[in-house]
Amino acid sequence: MSYGNSLYRLLLVPAILFFLSGIAYPQSVSKYAGEFLAIGVGARSQALGASYVAISNDASAVYWNPAGLAQLNYPNISVMHAEQFAGEVNYDFASIAIPSGEKMTFGLGLIRLGIDGIPDTRKAFLDMDTNNNGIIDDDERPDYDQISYFSNSDYAAYFSVSYKKREKLYYGANIKLIKRSIGEYSAWGVGFDLAAMARIGDRLTLGANFMDITTTYIAWDTGTKELISPTLKIGGAYRWDLDIAPVSLIPVMDADIRFEGRKFATSMDIGPMSIDPHFGIEFDFNNRIFIRSGYDDIDRVSFGIGIHLPKLIADYSFTSYSDYDEPGDTHKISISLSIKEERFRRKQ
Repeated sequence: MSYGNSLYRLLLVPAILFFLSGIAYPQSVSKYAGEFLAIGVGARSQALGASYVAISNDASAVYWNPAGLAQLNYPNISVMHAEQFAGEVNYDFASIAIPSGEKMTFGLGLIRLGIDGIPDTRKAFLDMDTNNNGIIDDDERPDYDQISYFSNSDYAAYFSVSYKKREKLYYGANIKLIKRSIGEYSAWGVGFDLAAMARIGDRLTLGANFMDITTTYIAWDTGTKELISPTLKIGGAYRWDLDIAPVSLIPVMDADIRFEGRKFATSMDIGPMSIDPHFGIEFDFNNRIFIRSGYDDIDRVSFGIGIHLPKLIADYSFTSYSDYDEPGDTHKISISLSIKEERFRRKQ
């Protein structure tokens, strides 16, 4: 079987599941069930205001645009750590991409968003009223030995495949498994993404990622059911090489198109559809040092810097809410490692 036929079958499966999901699960869509999946991964993307669909060119593309994985000629590993809300929330991501044959690339990614060390005091206060008078008296104290701790965590595992249709046209797809938990309760879900990327000439790149295209179904062990509606991410990037110095200017723009009637919780409301734009700009100094800035759909201003070594890329981003102090600032650090050894190079 050819790679083209394999990819065709892979893309056909989510389309069938999309049709069946409307029959099997007619529940109303929970608008914010998958918000942890909308945060975004990687310091470079965050510094650009989460505008990354058209320029995903490392292993983090498993999240942003799996079609971009087909550009890689060597295995690539990406990791990221971020702390949000004054360090109370930890957000981590790791991914790997491995070229296969002349046109295929496979990827694997894992996201974890969690709040750890939450005290459970239910048992500690259970027997405080020792004289059963209905009042907590001065001599009655909680049993601190009965305090336990738990985590509130969300996981998403991405299994990606990318196919190089021709020199400047790429396709990709994801299957993602979702696990959510809080205390003793947990939920599982599965979703699908379809993506494409195209280069037009030497300077313009366009990308699209249809996330949760089948509407992702999440089932809690309590019997509660949630649905994550589809989001279409589209974006473009253009590269200008300046003549006065070895410097390139790369403006980028993305738009998140949702179909869940967010009304006032969006930048642009068009009936059941909403559009949220992102903007960013990157200065490339001789492909060694990168200065970035961006602005996203929830009024966050971001800045960042990147340093490129022969096999290692280190990126940092700083994001601040322009109108709110409560969430605090967000710092992200990510590292991308390319295994540039001839034995691992893509077969031509």
